[in-house]
Amino acid sequence: MSRIADRFARRRKDGAKAFVAFVTAGDPSLERTVTAARELEDAGVDVLELGVPFSDPLADGPVIQRASDRALRQGTTLARVLEAVRTIRQASDLPLLLFSYFNPIARYGLERLARDARDAGVDGVLVTDLPPEEAADWLRAARPRGLDTVFLASPTSPPDRLRRVAEASRGFVYALSRTGVTGEQERLSDDARPLVERLRGLTDEPIALGFGISTPEQAADAAAVADGVVVGSALVRFLETDPQGDLGERARWLRSAM
Repeated sequence: MSRIADRFARRRKDGAKAFVAFVTAGDPSLERTVTAARELEDAGVDVLELGVPFSDPLADGPVIQRASDRALRQGTTLARVLEAVRTIRQASDLPLLLFSYFNPIARYGLERLARDARDAGVDGVLVTDLPPEEAADWLRAARPRGLDTVFLASPTSPPDRLRRVAEASRGFVYALSRTGVTGEQERLSDDARPLVERLRGLTDEPIALGFGISTPEQAADAAAVADGVVVGSALVRFLETDPQGDLGERARWLRSAM
């Protein structure tokens, strides 16, 4: 069992829900990413998604777009993100999930990334723009090395696509609470619960709900529906406005109503 699967299993056994945090690696620096990981772990975060900055982040809203741009200007690359993972792993067992678009992975090399990511201490990979129908080459590289692959399920996904997502995902399934791009919202979408219910009929893997969750109340609503809650833009925006602020305290606040 991977660190990710183990963490979800432990939360389920305790009758609790997992809190998954996202930060853009390299924003404002890779050194800050390392300290942010420690702060989030101390705050009780269960899984940390490390966003690999990309020049054309089509699925992301303006907050994460700006973070990717800042990280790229700092010279952040996929190889340097793996170096940061090695540093985090020296003192932490926090489950780590690389969150990337396919272009950086293809350029790095699928087999090479699977090997290097596992050696660095990565537990899983989510490729935003890689559908399960096109993922055979990546899965052949990742699965023998014990890397989880998390796929995205959308409220607009047809039944066949949801089935493929459910069958291919390991660690958890990432359910998008709404259509569109990432970004903070005023309320949890009405699409969230029906999507999670559809997925529960297709898989025993945990289901984490994300996209737009930015307040403790929304996190509580999402936790009532799914096995885990993913918060990204609210944490990335916090680092944008206060790069050296206590990110762990912000995470504690966001999960306080769960």
